[in-house]
Formats: sequence, structure tokens, C-alpha cells
Amino acid sequence: MSELVWEKRQLGHRARLALTPAQVRLMDDQSHAARAMWNQLHDLWQMTPKCQRAPTRMDQALRQARKEIDWYAVLPAQAAQAVLKTYFQAWRNCWDGRADEPNFKARFRTALSVDIPQGRDLQIKRVHRRWGMVNIPKVGRVRFRWTKDLPVGKHANKENRITGARLVKDGLGRHIAFRVQTLEVKPEPHTGLEVGIDAGVNLPLALSDGSHQDHGRPPRLPDGTADRDKWLNPDEKARLLRLEQRAAHRKSFRKPKERSSNRLHRTYDQIKQLRARATRRAIDWQHQATTAIAEQYGTVVVEQLNITNMVKSAKGTTDQPGKNVAQKSGLNRSISQEAWGRTVTMLTYKTARNGGTLAKVPAPNTSLRCSACGFITPGSREDQATFVCKNPDCGWSGNADWNAARNILHLYRMGHALIPAAGRAVVRRTRGAKPAAAR
Repeated sequence: MSELVWEKRQLGHRARLALTPAQVRLMDDQSHAARAMWNQLHDLWQMTPKCQRAPTRMDQALRQARKEIDWYAVLPAQAAQAVLKTYFQAWRNCWDGRADEPNFKARFRTALSVDIPQGRDLQIKRVHRRWGMVNIPKVGRVRFRWTKDLPVGKHANKENRITGARLVKDGLGRHIAFRVQTLEVKPEPHTGLEVGIDAGVNLPLALSDGSHQDHGRPPRLPDGTADRDKWLNPDEKARLLRLEQRAAHRKSFRKPKERSSNRLHRTYDQIKQLRARATRRAIDWQHQATTAIAEQYGTVVVEQLNITNMVKSAKGTTDQPGKNVAQKSGLNRSISQEAWGRTVTMLTYKTARNGGTLAKVPAPNTSLRCSACGFITPGSREDQATFVCKNPDCGWSGNADWNAARNILHLYRMGHALIPAAGRAVVRRTRGAKPAAAR
């Protein structure tokens, strides 16, 4: 019998909060204070010379601002320090090529959040089979929906505990996201088969063994256009259309540089709720599909896709206008709605949790090359779903997405894997040298 190997893991758990009206106002005040503090740091960063952009200097300015601005006091000091750390981490992600530059956070277009960096401040207690209580600094005791056992009380120790949390407000309400540290047994190597996966729009995930993962919703409307609201039922789609028309009507009465009315903001909130509901259903399907794949297969191979370039607009310029702009715009919306990057992220950590591996291979010509003979013959892909090899010596025919998935797996077996993630997060290379402030 092999000796068990233990390893630490960082997990997250999101729970819905049940707040009183007074607690809602307090949390909104904290969220807006954190957003304003971020914007102040961003302005200070842009005004400060590069040689003086140091965390200590920014921290001193932040402390001085908390003394001079009264309404900053609603935000706990540790949450204010978390804003500073998050801002500098955003710049590190930008320098390492993992994200864009941090920017200004607008009042109504930003997801409001407040960080609670220390888990001991939460004082979590289960009071009911379905409810728990958590202490939020400067807000008080708040109820939250208990849907998963958490390492609290006698079940908590140095290895299994809650290290912090984040308060989030989105279209579905207010939630708390716990950061959980656990000590789990390192899984044995997965003995499952190898599989290649081709991500598409009409067929979300096509597997090289001939199977597929489909979310059971038609990607297109009866007239052939892409359905951007496919995760909503017909009644919800009709309600969304009415709300969008109502918002456009109310917006037409607003004069330039005039503040929007409260009625318009309430309509926007209702639209945001429907959009958030559709996103939640899409993420739920992704979790189910990626969990099934990670449990069944030992090695998962995907394409190295540059999604940012794939969804660029085809509008062009005034001198050189683009072609098929409307069709490309619909394709870009469909690609963004499928969220291929999020699917790969889920597969990365879920394959590691099950003892498997995830690898990436180059994407060029995987959908144009015949998986039977290996030749790229013009005209072989007749349409989106049909592939018929025009090589006279081959003539293989089948589903185009399945053909691409077989090519992806073949590239991996031939040793063309770009990033053998092996259960680790995808590491991206640094784009050039870092600025002086980052060294």
C-alpha cells in the first residue's frame, strides 16, 4: 500500500447573504468607499513619476486620505490595505501579460466588492441546517445561506481553515466568497484515456472519441442569426426585450450631461438580473461538462487559442472598410458567450484534482487538416459541420468538429504540446522587461 501524500489547496465558496435594509446601506457605503479609494490610487499612480511609484509611498498617501476624508472611515483599515495590494497586483498581472492595465472604476458599471483579508474577523457559526452567521467588520452579524460544510469551530485547524472572504454585489444580489484552505490527499495518477477537445460555437465541446458536450440549447434563431440570449427561456427573453425598450425610452428623455433618473437605474438593475441569471446557467453547464470530462479522461488536450484576436472587430477604417461586418460581429458575440477561456481554466484545476493532466497544442490548421491522411486539401471543409477530404487517395468524411478534435489529440501524441500544464495554472511568458517600478 502506497503512503498517502498530503497537499494544501486553496478553494473558494460563494454564499448568498440575507441583509437588513440598514446592513444593505452600510455595505453599499463600504463598496463605494473602496471603489473611490481605487480611483484615488489610480489618479495618484498616473501623476507620480515612475521612479517614485512605491507601495510605501502609496500607503502613506492612503493613510493621509483616510484622516482627511470622513466617509472613508466606513471602510475598515484592513479592507483599505487590501485595495492597495489588489491595485499593485493588477499592475503585476499587466506587466506579466496576464491582463490589461488597471483603469478607472465607474459608479454604475463596476462590480462592487469589499475584501476581508483575515479569516479570524469572520467568526462564522452555523445556526440552522440552511443558514449560518458571519461577522462583517463595521456591519455586524449577517446571515448567509449554508450550502456547503466549512472548516469552522472544532473542524478548523492550522491546515483547514478560512483565510478570508470578499463581499460581492452583482445582478443576483449580494454574496460572500470565502477563501478556504484545506489539506487533502494528493490524488493518484489518473489512468483514463487521452482525449482531444475542439471548442466551437454550434457544438460547444467536441471530443476526439466521437462524443460531445452539448448544452441542449439551439445556438441560432429560426432566421439563422446567433441567439445571444439562448440561456433564457421564451418568457424571460420577452421580458428582457420589454425592459430594453423601456430603458431606451426613458433614456431618450435625459439631456446631455444630466444625471440618470432612479427609474432608469431600476430598469438597468432588472436587465442586469436577467443577464446575471443567464451567466449563472452558462457557468453551471460549464462546471458539469468539465467535471464529467476530468473524471473520465486522464489526459485532456486543447488548443492554444488567442481569443482576444479572434473576437476583434472587422469594421476596419474609413479608408479601408471591412467586409461582412455584421456577420463577424455576430460570430464575436457567440465566441464571447461560449467563454472558452473559462472552460480551459476549469479543466486545468479539475484534471489536477483528479490526478490527470492538461496540455495545449498549436491551433493553426486543426480544422482544415484531414485526421485520416494528414493532408490539407482546399475545399475539404464544405461547411461548418461537414468535412469531406478532397484528397483522391483518402476521401474520409465526418463531422468537422470531431475531425479537429482528432487532429488536436494527434498533435499531442506527436510531441507538439506547447504547455503541459500537468495540473498547474497556465504560466504565460513575460512580455519584455518590466518597468523600473516593478523591479
